[in-house]
Amino acid sequence: MRLGVLTGGGDCPGLNAVIRAVVRRGVSEFSNEFVGYRDGWRGPLEGNSIPLGVEAVRGILPRGGTILGSSRTNPVNEQDGIERISENLSRDGVDGLIAIGGEDTLGVAKALNEAGIKVIGVPKTIDNDLGATDYTFGFDTAVNIAMEAIDRLHTTAESHQRVLIVEVMGRHAGWIAFHSGLAGGANVILIPEQDFDLDRVCAYIEKRFEDQYAPIVVVAEGAKPIGGFPDSGDEATDAFGHARLGGVAHWLEGEIESRTGKEARATVLGHVQRGGTPTAFDRVLATRFGLHAIGAANQGRWGKMAALRSTSIELVDLSEAVEELKTVPPELYREAEVFFG
Repeated sequence: MRLGVLTGGGDCPGLNAVIRAVVRRGVSEFSNEFVGYRDGWRGPLEGNSIPLGVEAVRGILPRGGTILGSSRTNPVNEQDGIERISENLSRDGVDGLIAIGGEDTLGVAKALNEAGIKVIGVPKTIDNDLGATDYTFGFDTAVNIAMEAIDRLHTTAESHQRVLIVEVMGRHAGWIAFHSGLAGGANVILIPEQDFDLDRVCAYIEKRFEDQYAPIVVVAEGAKPIGGFPDSGDEATDAFGHARLGGVAHWLEGEIESRTGKEARATVLGHVQRGGTPTAFDRVLATRFGLHAIGAANQGRWGKMAALRSTSIELVDLSEAVEELKTVPPELYREAEVFFG
């Protein structure tokens, strides 16, 4: 059997570990052949592919990013996009696809599967917001990078008696902010799931200074105040309809300074969180996902996604994978609130 492999959406530590596991098991155990499609869904849409054999995946386990490249191309929005993908797969002699990606990538995979194209999904997102799996690879790396940054910022905050604000990724789900903030000893954590009261945030900050300490505020990029932000007029979106986020930390910087009279500085971690080498946890999880994905393909279990359930890898329907986002529940957030202020 000849299979195509692609990685879509934002790059993520562990992508190469999945590719390696798929190819190594596919070649050694099932005598599969592989085609790597370049730059996410743009690859099969435009017929841009490379040979993908064992030699191509040697040494890539600890590498961040993806050797196949990625993009946010959405073939569902392209004229005859699904038909073009089907034709290019046939031309390449590809029997089925293994698509590695998050909500958007797997949403396309679901649409292709419903159109009769054979697809297996592998969940990838540093946001850890896919509801069908307990964890996604890349999340652990992102949390550890953010935690290390918070650890380092504590000393500067204390030395200069400043408010330091750390902005982390998280459009709709605050898992990175919650975990890194709790692990890093943040004094306030702001997440998209719960609109924040700016007056209350400032009260936490002032209390921290009264105790002769300097506060660290961790905020997810999708967090917003009660009532929302002033209208910026910027409504640019990507191919999946997502607005470009970022900037909440700098907005908070100005608001906190004007309301408390304390000097504030923002640090936006941005792409640093999803770059570089993956942690051991993410390497192992990504490898296990890849091994089970190629096993599913050779069992003919198309339309499935590999998912972590407790400590086991199970196969779930692609429709379940993209049915709803997994967000931070209120009761879990309340656990972190014990340490605010």
